[in-house]
Amino acid sequence: MFPLRTATAVVLLLPALLPLLTGCGDTGGLASAGPVPTARGPVHLWPERAGADVPPADPGGAPPEYVKGLPRVRNQNVHEVDPVALVQAELRARPGAEVGPDGMPEETAAAIRACAAEGGGSGAGCPVLKPYYRDLTGNGRDEVVVGIELPDKMMSVRVYTADPDGRLNRIMATTQTLVSVELAGRDVVLRMPSGNPGYELITAWSWDEGQRTMLPTREQIVRVPSGSGGASGSSGSGGAA
Repeated sequence: MFPLRTATAVVLLLPALLPLLTGCGDTGGLASAGPVPTARGPVHLWPERAGADVPPADPGGAPPEYVKGLPRVRNQNVHEVDPVALVQAELRARPGAEVGPDGMPEETAAAIRACAAEGGGSGAGCPVLKPYYRDLTGNGRDEVVVGIELPDKMMSVRVYTADPDGRLNRIMATTQTLVSVELAGRDVVLRMPSGNPGYELITAWSWDEGQRTMLPTREQIVRVPSGSGGASGSSGSGGAA
């Protein structure tokens, strides 16, 4: 006969051993996922090749692209600026530009010159679209995002900020064949055909504090879901005034 202390220990151990004894038939427990592939680090191909040089960034940043011919705004408030007057001022400063960030067909330029200077481009036939506002530089004040419709589904997207003196500074300008434009956080996201059927190219433009301008910082090619037609819902969270 077991001593009392030993018998008590056996009784207490039996419930703890039961799950272990019956675990072989328990299908709800952990199961092996099979062999795990060995992790491999990146391999530098052709290490003896002399690669291209990346020029260093200008420590002074990009020079301001001030818009001439506009009254200065108060308290860096870009909501005071009419987008049609803004684009018209740029046309006067760079007449006849057909390539580059200011380039557009003459018929589009003529239509912009004919737009009413009030109403934010809401008139029929005016290529300047309604503006959107968002703090894109992180300074606590809104920037204004302006879109200009061009032929063949092309679009010019421009972003302006106001400096402490009230001058309008253009910090982004690009012309692309666009599916849609979105605001995501402090990024302007452009979706465009990638050149491969069934895929879109997504480019995010972000504020670069060192360069004092917006740059295309991320690009991604994504598959368009079947049946979507390539259309992507645009974010209106920036809010038109």
